[in-house]
Amino acid sequence: MATVEILGKQIEVDSDGCLVNLSDWNKEVAVEIAKSEGIELTEKHWQVIEFMRKVYEETGDAPSIRKLTKQSGVDTKELYSLFPGGPAKKAAKIAGLSKPKSCV
Repeated sequence: MATVEILGKQIEVDSDGCLVNLSDWNKEVAVEIAKSEGIELTEKHWQVIEFMRKVYEETGDAPSIRKLTKQSGVDTKELYSLFPGGPAKKAAKIAGLSKPKSCV
């Protein structure tokens, strides 16, 4: 596994750049991961991130793009504008989760 430095701490990441240990995540880490993806987090971003973490806590897997658009309160078009280039995968990464099983 590789490591990245976030806020002065070495954090283990998988081959997709997602955190290996959920305990390494907090909101400050999320802000730094988002910055590395060229995203400045807004209230809508946090709505998606918190939804993803809740679903992960309940099911053990990050939600698919379909579930995100149906249940997070953010429609498809807005989701793609918030997290360009793969919203489910990018949002999961920022949320400290591994990529959803439904992502390739």
